[in-house]
Amino acid sequence: MKLPHRRQFLHLAAGVAALPAVSRVAWAQSYPSRPITMIVPSAPGASIDTIGRILAERMRRSLAQPIIIENIGGADGSIGAGRAARAKPDGYTIDLGYLGNHVLNGAVYSLQYDVLNDFAPISPLVTFPDFLYVRRTIPANDLNELIAWLKANPNRASMGVTAVGPRLINEWFRTETGTRYTVVPYRGTGPAQDLASGQIDLYFGTPDLLSLARAGSIKVHAVTSETRLALAPEVPTFAELGLPKISWSAWYGLFAPKGTPKEVVTQLNAAAVEALADLAVRSRLIDLGFEIFPREQQTPEVLGTLVKADAQRTWPAIKAAGIKQINR
Repeated sequence: MKLPHRRQFLHLAAGVAALPAVSRVAWAQSYPSRPITMIVPSAPGASIDTIGRILAERMRRSLAQPIIIENIGGADGSIGAGRAARAKPDGYTIDLGYLGNHVLNGAVYSLQYDVLNDFAPISPLVTFPDFLYVRRTIPANDLNELIAWLKANPNRASMGVTAVGPRLINEWFRTETGTRYTVVPYRGTGPAQDLASGQIDLYFGTPDLLSLARAGSIKVHAVTSETRLALAPEVPTFAELGLPKISWSAWYGLFAPKGTPKEVVTQLNAAAVEALADLAVRSRLIDLGFEIFPREQQTPEVLGTLVKADAQRTWPAIKAAGIKQINR
């Protein structure tokens, strides 16, 4: 099933007028008057935690208040998002969310929150594709050779999968290539370690693993982005290798609980936009392998549209593939 490109609706959503900047609520004029908590739905050290700390430090300067990171992992990020959804909607709790816990998990988990209706979007932040990483000793130098090897050795290889997104990409890959292999569910970042040590053979992972590929510990054969990345111009896309249906980019964004005053959302959005414009912040995010959303797309309206559009395009595919909750 070919999925529509996200760019088509992002440009439409970017044209929606920004929220009013003039405060209409007396107490909002003094916001923020105390520290803000940013819920990060992972353990410390994960890539989303790194993003959160980079943004929190820069947004602190704009808001003139500390932003305290609260790491709440579990259930593919759903526990952290649920905590944010139940927080008081006063602007003092914000949520660094992502495609998984703000869209995909809604098709798999019995959640204590509504991914489509329980949040006030603040701004999309960065987007990133997945790379197909391969055990270095598999006798294949590119994607076509890998597919040929997998077909010649059915059910001999193993694919490590973690959250709902990588599991969905795995299903597309198996369907589009006609290959068969064992799928091994993991929690956290275990597949990257096991791939490097040779315990599994395949893994769809994030750009931060490119350093392992360049060091020769693993191989990388293709990327799910629409075009090649400046970060890894040597890695071809699935589309240019004849598999255009394997097209995918995940994202991170900032959210507040539903009911947060619009004037507060506007202030938080302005702080996020200012942070993403900072050259030092941009450099660090790009070095980590992320693509920053264009300035005109850094609006609450774009993030809200993104959530709904991604739900419409992925939930049917997740259900059709029979992807179920991994016991955590």
